[in-house]
Amino acid sequence: MKRPIAITSIASFSPLGKTTAEVWKEYLNPKSLIVEKQIGSSNYLVVPISDRLAIEVEALRNSESKYKPLDNSVLYAILASREAVKKAGWKDSVFGVNIGSSRGATQLFEKYHQEFLETGKTPTLASPTTTLGNISTWVAHDLKSNGPELSHSITCSTALHALLNGIAWLQAGMADTFLVGGSEAPLTAFTIAQMQALKIYAKTNSEFPCRAFDLHKTNNSMVLGEGAAMACLEIGEQKNALGYVTGFGYATDDLQHSISITDEAECFQKSMKMALQNVTLDEVDVIVMHAPGTIKGDKSEYKAIQKVFGNKLPMLTTNKWKVGHTFGASGILNLEMALLMMQHQQFIGVPFVTEHNPRKAIRNVLINAVGFGGNAVSILVSK
Repeated sequence: MKRPIAITSIASFSPLGKTTAEVWKEYLNPKSLIVEKQIGSSNYLVVPISDRLAIEVEALRNSESKYKPLDNSVLYAILASREAVKKAGWKDSVFGVNIGSSRGATQLFEKYHQEFLETGKTPTLASPTTTLGNISTWVAHDLKSNGPELSHSITCSTALHALLNGIAWLQAGMADTFLVGGSEAPLTAFTIAQMQALKIYAKTNSEFPCRAFDLHKTNNSMVLGEGAAMACLEIGEQKNALGYVTGFGYATDDLQHSISITDEAECFQKSMKMALQNVTLDEVDVIVMHAPGTIKGDKSEYKAIQKVFGNKLPMLTTNKWKVGHTFGASGILNLEMALLMMQHQQFIGVPFVTEHNPRKAIRNVLINAVGFGGNAVSILVSK
């Protein structure tokens, strides 16, 4: 790293809540947030935002006519971004914005497409409200930002790719501050049907329907969640820094088909090694795994960690057993969990997995994310 990259705030709008205190309190509660909910004409296991937060979304939607036609993915991003910028204390309007989403305006796109199939027509605002740049553009407009606006979709590692982009802009001297994150509102019957077609979606409703990081499970158990999370990045050392990005890595697997990942997740091995160039292995205290709850996804990532760390395994955890897989937003939600553990000096594990490598302090946390296409990102954050 040429110069330190400070994380001066992080904020989320998710099933965990919307304030740091709410999120931490929920992490201390060893109960899953997965529920069975009717979507369309069928019931599915999902992790929706709470009814209280849903009211806030509708309040924003109805606050001005310009917000009324927007997808939930945009509204979640606006609410999380407002909080992140406020917590960072940014007064200057010149900051970059890079917010990604795996599926983007999922609900609106599917709604407009269904209307087109039924009527042969589509509403006037169908295109501007479903374009990929929709999220970052609206967030920048809402915050009155005069900096660059970037959007992208790189499946489930999208949010950490946004963080990589922010680092690149800051290190290049093209910006001093950058807002990065991801937002996802994918709880639709069609989206869940796609995951079911891949035979990776959870079928059984139990105490923990998503068995993320359970290496002994015999069935795939991925469950979809929704939400948004944003981080404020600044170049150089900052008094209000929650932590610093001290390493980053990225890599892509050699694909055999469009959703494949190698048995030992070679992409993760490469991304983790790249992120850890400036530290020794025993300095890494925790890894927040991607661990989507699928048999192959969880095992291959664990094997990659074993390959990199050998007998010096850090503490391992994931949050998907609790909040589900939020696709493009999941990486920044992992970052939020990492920063909270560092702040409180308390490890949050998986309730049905025994931790065999306890550490006394949490100073360095590695965060993983990977998406379809085997595009892995690893980020090291430190106190």
